[in-house]
Amino acid sequence: MTIVITGTSRGIGAGLAAAFAARGEDVIGTTRAGDWPLDVTDPASHAAFATKLAGRPVDLLVCNAGVYLDKGHSLGDGFAPDLWRQSFDTNVTGVFLTVEALLPNLRAAKAAKIAIISSQMASSERAPGGSYIYRASKAAVLNLGRNLAKDLASENIAVGIYHPGWVRTDMGGAGGEIGVDDSVGGLVARFDDLAMATTGCFETWDGRPHAF
Repeated sequence: MTIVITGTSRGIGAGLAAAFAARGEDVIGTTRAGDWPLDVTDPASHAAFATKLAGRPVDLLVCNAGVYLDKGHSLGDGFAPDLWRQSFDTNVTGVFLTVEALLPNLRAAKAAKIAIISSQMASSERAPGGSYIYRASKAAVLNLGRNLAKDLASENIAVGIYHPGWVRTDMGGAGGEIGVDDSVGGLVARFDDLAMATTGCFETWDGRPHAF
């Protein structure tokens, strides 16, 4: 099985790449530099990446690359306009461009899957305030994933959206509730279980349905 994972330089992405490689899968992990360079915000980078993968079926695409640029900002003196652009370029547009660029590869596989890493902070039912940019971008990519699930159903491509947990990483911080290994183990199980019967799901790393 060939698996493409974006954003594998550290954290959850690196953990997912290692976990799938350990069980013998063919893993293509992207970073901004290296054997599989990809800047998810750059259409030219997507074109080059797609050319390198031309004709190669992709069984699972994991859209993991993301940023949290407004962490700790306060209403009134934070949330600079350019941070909105940068965040949406990576967290939303970057996901769409990745899926679009690799559609031929996904279509070439049998029963391909797309896993999108969102967050519980995307939920409109869970809105405690703050982190406006990150929350909005993760809500947008949740909406994107739900709509992709509808449009790709006729092609037998399942799409799942996932909350990875509050993980102790550079992004999640030292106060996170779970470690990378716990998150990765749960997510791998979720991706394995994803099928057309569950396409469009929004689930937690440990398999619970999440409120939209």
